[in-house]
Amino acid sequence: MLSKIDKTKVKLLPGVFRERFEINREYLMELDTQCLLQNFYLEAGIILPGLQVVDNPETAKLHWGWEAPTCQLRGHFLGHWLSAAAAYVATEQDGELKAKLDKIVSELAKCQELNGGEWIGSIPEKYFQRLADNKHIWSPQYVMHKTIMGLTHAYTDAGNEQALVILDRLSDWYIRWVNAMLKTNPHAVYSGEEGGMLEIWVNLYEITRNDKYMSLAESYQNPSLFRKLQEGKDALTNSHANASIPFSHGAAKLYEVTGSEHWRNLTELFWKNAVTDRGTYCTCGQNAGEFWEPPFMLGQFLGEKNQEFCTVYNMVRTASYLFKWTGNTEYADYIERSLYNGFLAQHNAETGMPAYFLPLTAGSRKKWGNKTRDFWCCHGTMVQAQSIYADLIYFEDPEANSLTISQYIPSRLEYRRGEADITLEQTTDMKYYNAQAFFDEHDDSQMSRWSLKFSVTSSVSDKFTLLFRVPSWVKGIPTVQVNGQAVAAPEISGGYLKLTQEWKNDTIHIFFPSALVMEPLPDMPELAAIVDGPIVLAGLTDSDCGLKGDFSNPKDFLMPQAEHTYGTFPWRQNSYRTRHQQTNFMLKPLYEITDESYTVYFSQK
Repeated sequence: MLSKIDKTKVKLLPGVFRERFEINREYLMELDTQCLLQNFYLEAGIILPGLQVVDNPETAKLHWGWEAPTCQLRGHFLGHWLSAAAAYVATEQDGELKAKLDKIVSELAKCQELNGGEWIGSIPEKYFQRLADNKHIWSPQYVMHKTIMGLTHAYTDAGNEQALVILDRLSDWYIRWVNAMLKTNPHAVYSGEEGGMLEIWVNLYEITRNDKYMSLAESYQNPSLFRKLQEGKDALTNSHANASIPFSHGAAKLYEVTGSEHWRNLTELFWKNAVTDRGTYCTCGQNAGEFWEPPFMLGQFLGEKNQEFCTVYNMVRTASYLFKWTGNTEYADYIERSLYNGFLAQHNAETGMPAYFLPLTAGSRKKWGNKTRDFWCCHGTMVQAQSIYADLIYFEDPEANSLTISQYIPSRLEYRRGEADITLEQTTDMKYYNAQAFFDEHDDSQMSRWSLKFSVTSSVSDKFTLLFRVPSWVKGIPTVQVNGQAVAAPEISGGYLKLTQEWKNDTIHIFFPSALVMEPLPDMPELAAIVDGPIVLAGLTDSDCGLKGDFSNPKDFLMPQAEHTYGTFPWRQNSYRTRHQQTNFMLKPLYEITDESYTVYFSQK
């Protein structure tokens, strides 16, 4: 089993992921603290200054949308905010966000006291009585899970001790409610979109070793989903996608804490049912309108509401568990494609706002959220998504004496390995001047984002193996140099390029050759998407105008466009123009699309 490198040891370097990371950080700071707390204050009976009466909603200092005081899901976003902010405190030692987070946690403690010492909800306790009475209510356990999650990360990632005290008191309320429900209406425990509760209670048990948290987890560990998976049934088709995925996280965390293969088997069965036996769009999404699509019937559901972002984020988390256990590059490849075509593609590069869905029908447009007036569920997972890149890159296996580079994201790793202080820095093979990236006109480096440079330094000579994931999209043999010397026959096995030697002060250059490929829909093979490495291309056209040419060789009708810019990458990457068509048009990475009309799937003329 691989060990994830502590994210406090990883720092993102300039590039597209760092840019999105910083835009997200600006948004976290921009949000008003009182507005973030508004629903917790109202539930605790605290009157917000100047808001005893709201005369004009347009100018009122309040968050609206799903955070409006009239919404039954109000308050869910603060938990996401706490988790994201805590990640920045851990990776960036961000003092401003730390101060803001600490202030919020202290205010939550005041609210808890005013609520009687236990309840710390942004919603009333009576919402849970509606679950007990089998009456409709919009996902109160989902809301509470976000608060519990955010406070947990405030403790683990930002070192806020008060957050753990709040959770300790809240858990006593939960124990009484769960025990009462088990006697009167056990179904209530498995309602209200409760999927995330299993993982978070196990997580708190792992942190504290307090048995009450495992007792709570045991009350959530028998959903019908698990039974159907064990029976070999299709447990997901037409089910709410994001309500089901968190159960796989709970099973995964139970496996890590208890060691029981039962829970690992359930996690693997979930992946098989969700991905292997279902298929995915070129972007890795598998759902439409928030629901799982039937296996391999993706074309039938192509539309304006494909790929809810919450599902992208949560499936990446499932893949992360599985990758850590197995080292299987299938999971890392899935993560990589999801990063480009979900994390980036559904994140507005200018405003930092999310797109709830990723439309994949011809002539689509992304619908972006508003900074203070929407707060969809995907608003919350998006601020978390942009904060977790450091968690996805580096892993080690002490038994195999190896360090694994799983994702190719410009970054610096600094950590202690035995008696050695190791620094590993990975960048695209470019020169950096004033935080901008330029190809060096004086060398022969590839003008490609897949020309990578790794610098390894060690305080003492240290022999170990570096494992570089060879992505499934690589065409041909990677080109490898160590300290300027070509590696004639690089060792590649199990999906990894392996380099073993005494490391002291060394430089590695790797070039991963890629090629354009057409990926057809399984149920409509006459429609295909163009993929460049892991990056889905979007045509700047408002219809499927068809493409004339040999789909087995997209170079027959596509020409690279290396436009010079003064942005981060002066030579624009992964952009193309059609050729030999009645009307030619540009294609560019789906993640670069902001407000343009675009088409992903094309028919062959």
